[in-house]
Amino acid sequence: MSTADGVSGADEVGGADGTDRPDGDNRTDAYDQPDGDGRTDAYDGPDGHDGPDRHDRLHGYRTSDEAREVRLFWEGLGLPGLVDVHTHFMPERVLKKVWEYFDALGPLTGGVEWPITYRAEERERVGLLREFGVRAFTAMLYPHKPGMAEWLNQWAVEFAGRTPDCLHTATLFPEPGVAAYVQKAVDEGARVFKAHVQVGAYDPADELLDPAWGLLAEAGLPVVIHCGSGPSPGKHTGPDPIGRVLARHPRLRLVFAHMGMPEYEDFLGLAERFGEVRLDTTMAFTDFSEQFAPFPRRALPRLADLGDRILLGTDFPNIPYPYVHQLRVLEGLGLGDEWLRAVCHDNGARLFGL
Repeated sequence: MSTADGVSGADEVGGADGTDRPDGDNRTDAYDQPDGDGRTDAYDGPDGHDGPDRHDRLHGYRTSDEAREVRLFWEGLGLPGLVDVHTHFMPERVLKKVWEYFDALGPLTGGVEWPITYRAEERERVGLLREFGVRAFTAMLYPHKPGMAEWLNQWAVEFAGRTPDCLHTATLFPEPGVAAYVQKAVDEGARVFKAHVQVGAYDPADELLDPAWGLLAEAGLPVVIHCGSGPSPGKHTGPDPIGRVLARHPRLRLVFAHMGMPEYEDFLGLAERFGEVRLDTTMAFTDFSEQFAPFPRRALPRLADLGDRILLGTDFPNIPYPYVHQLRVLEGLGLGDEWLRAVCHDNGARLFGL
């Protein structure tokens, strides 16, 4: 759940309230030293002892052992790779601000310690997804204030141009001119949009956004939207505000990020009601998220029934555990190989025409 904010083209602002939030906390934590902490956590070996340190995980260990494990997962399902609809790439200084926000346990993190597993330069992160066998991924970027979205969209054009396996991503914000720059992004080849109601602190049913939603519905472009109330609720999170958008634009291809966490069942209900709505798996079902937002097991049959509209998402690189963990917990749901094949590849491949 990339809950933190970024910086605009003209300034460097940290928090969603416009203030800088560097680590600056004098804590000795996962960001200040290699793991080596004696704790049993997501980075430890099966015997409970600390696994390879952070440097090793970013280099030889992770790019060999973990990549092999990820590949064995999708090869075992007979797939040509993975399609991950929820990965984060953005201007480097923006991403570093996001990481600083997580380091400082900013308010939107829900106060949960959140060690970034894949803290590395852009080129290395792209290379790692390729080693994992991710055929297509996204650049989920988002503004936290007016005047930022169009600049981010221009960066996304350049990133997609130099990264052919990235699905060209764009974003939006309720502000004058939003329909014009959304149309421009569509004309420039955007294939997916990202909206972040929690970080942006806006009502998705804001009248300023209405023409943009209509345009995106007409174009048939998916919009991955963080509108659930996890890990920390916002004024406009939850199913009701976005439900009003769908009532006006029932053909809008919304993809509810994080399965709508923690209002899982409400967002499943919206998917059951609106045939173009989808959900992504990002961070759902993981040991980390189950601690504060457990998925109700009574809803598993509904998840199985929506198997053609569930998409693999991971939140790479901003996750506090290895990438393969997301895959293993999906397998652990017990919904079968056909469901896994659809979620991990086929649904995304069909949606994006891969």
